[in-house]
Amino acid sequence: MEKPKIVTVEEWQQARDKLLMAEKEATRALDSLAARRRRLPMVKFDTGYGFDTPGGTKSLLDLFEGRGQLVVYQFMDNGPDHYCPGCTWFSNNVPSTAPTLLAEHGITYVHVSNMPLAQIEKYKAEMGWTLPFVSSHGTTFSRDTGAGDGFLLSVFLRDGENVYRTYTTTSRGIDKLAFVTSILDLTPYGRQEEWEDSPAGWPQNPTSIIPNTMELGRQSTGFGRFR
Repeated sequence: MEKPKIVTVEEWQQARDKLLMAEKEATRALDSLAARRRRLPMVKFDTGYGFDTPGGTKSLLDLFEGRGQLVVYQFMDNGPDHYCPGCTWFSNNVPSTAPTLLAEHGITYVHVSNMPLAQIEKYKAEMGWTLPFVSSHGTTFSRDTGAGDGFLLSVFLRDGENVYRTYTTTSRGIDKLAFVTSILDLTPYGRQEEWEDSPAGWPQNPTSIIPNTMELGRQSTGFGRFR
């Protein structure tokens, strides 16, 4: 397996400082995007959906749990006993402490899927997930958000009894939120997927996700193919 070139400490520091300049430019660009995101307008959203939850049926307003903001990740419904590997990858990257930490900032976090609640609960138990996960089965929520049969992350803001949608993202927008992929992007060999721009001889594999993330072996992140 090929390895990075060996240089002196001084040469390495020069190369690192040069890269740091580019990283700082990217950071400022991301800060600018975040500023624009905070200035997006919002659109009123229906609250009448009936979500199946372990605690009974809840509306979209109920999912806020009294907080002012709500972040929803929509997990794809691939039918009975078939689970989206990309959504599974992302769910595995959500820290168990995330809902609590976000709640301290007035944000409620929840996964939603068109899968029936019993199927969701079964998969949660298999995967060891503790994150809030409810079912939109039998509602038009997935269609109305634009997720359709796919995956999507939406941000909602509450003003009294009214709910507004302020932001959505999917594909690579989801990819950059995952902890593991962020760490992989810092390493010499990266994600080791064929879509990446890597030096000749670097390990690279087809971009495909292991169907069941409980299997042993290297799991592709999969989101990288959405350039």
